[in-house]
Amino acid sequence: MGGFIYTLLGTSKDVTLGPTAIMSLLCFSLVGGEPHRAVLLSLLCGLIQAALALLRLGFLLDFISFPVIKGFTCAAAITIGFGQVKNILGLQDIPHEFFPQVYYTFYKIPQARIGDVVLGLLCVALLVMLMLMKTSLGTSADPPTLSRVARRFVWAVATMRNALIVVAASLCAFSWESYGHHVFTITGETSHGLPPFRPPPTSDTTANGTVVTFGKIVEDFGGGLAVIPFMGVLESIAIAKAFARQNNYRIDANQELLAIGVTNIMGSFVSAYPVTGSFGRTAVNSQTGVCTPAGGIFTSVIVLLSLAFLMPAFYYIPKASLAAVIICAVAPMVDYQVVGKMWQIHKLDLLPFTVTFLMSFWEVQYGIIGGVAVSGGLLMYTTARPQITMTHQGVLLIQLASGLSFPAAEHLSHIIHTQALQESPPQSVVLDCHHVSVIDYTVINELSDLLTQFKRQDVCLVLSGLQPNILETLLAANLEGLRYADCVETALQMGSGNLNL
Repeated sequence: MGGFIYTLLGTSKDVTLGPTAIMSLLCFSLVGGEPHRAVLLSLLCGLIQAALALLRLGFLLDFISFPVIKGFTCAAAITIGFGQVKNILGLQDIPHEFFPQVYYTFYKIPQARIGDVVLGLLCVALLVMLMLMKTSLGTSADPPTLSRVARRFVWAVATMRNALIVVAASLCAFSWESYGHHVFTITGETSHGLPPFRPPPTSDTTANGTVVTFGKIVEDFGGGLAVIPFMGVLESIAIAKAFARQNNYRIDANQELLAIGVTNIMGSFVSAYPVTGSFGRTAVNSQTGVCTPAGGIFTSVIVLLSLAFLMPAFYYIPKASLAAVIICAVAPMVDYQVVGKMWQIHKLDLLPFTVTFLMSFWEVQYGIIGGVAVSGGLLMYTTARPQITMTHQGVLLIQLASGLSFPAAEHLSHIIHTQALQESPPQSVVLDCHHVSVIDYTVINELSDLLTQFKRQDVCLVLSGLQPNILETLLAANLEGLRYADCVETALQMGSGNLNL
């Protein structure tokens, strides 16, 4: 359902919507082993997400900064990539949580299956070689003797590398299994058939026959009805932004919200639980070279055909080959060079990056929330403590490098008191307001208190470079004793008593 809906409504060429590990764990924590409630949860999540899109609240996602996205993608790439190591080694019973997973993977290395290790490493090597071959075709280092037909053949093989590797590995596994040799860990038996199209259940029945009403189910969901839709959107948008930046295009957050919401609504009619953007499958999409969201149609059709007819053929797919595809897809997302760039440009950006990166190893959703919180804190600190330059030119000249709003009012008042009014003798103050575009009641109230202090000490406060709307607001406030000047030079003369207005 995600592939079809996203083709019509999505704005990212790479994103694929579907079940993910994060959403699976979140849903399981809310509904336990009751699949009917999971289907109803999909409907409710979709309605909430679609409502956010229709109310044009996608701007809230603009508060996900680039360091947060990078921290998330780097951590997710490492988490997903390392999560496939167990399949390369052919290990069983490895926990899903990252830190126990690392411990038990290394602890159980002596139990690794030679066949899986050899096949997995061979698949990785072939995938890397084909990727490098495709990359080299676009450089000036191409062999001049390589014909156009040969170039097209190499490009086609390199583009289809993921599918070719899986098919070749499956044939290899089938050959060994035919002779009774269980060399590889294979996917094995999976259920097949298409789910019926029907409305999601709005009530539930317990084992003893008690009917649980819709209202009671929603009450049981509690805060999960806020967490799961939000985390679904957050994860998908973070993935979409990351791949949009990597592949040089832009996304529409409101449209993405609508796509996810409609997918979850329609998905509830085919027994789906809440879905979101999948990092691993999106990475595979990007690496394969998908050019439009219509790639989701092919993905969905193949999934439907596979469910209906091809599930027996997937029996022999070695898990090591799938692990190799995923590892090679997510590896380029570990962008270690971005740390040096952030250090050179703006060192504070390393703080949300680091918080997101480290917390994502605990829980990805906590990593994103933590990074957004730190970014928001830094943004609020910048607003509350704007950069201020002070010079003494007979009077105290204060220049604001950014806007002036209510969080900064108390800070500015404190500077004026300590640097001008508490000096002996007290000094007049010229406030350069060229960068002030908005003024609120808190700032006006603080100016009124300051003017009382200035009048008591027989000095003046002059505002210069006011924008017309700010000047109009201040005149309407009728602040007695406040002086205005059109430029700093005039204001300095007024503050020193050489010019009156």
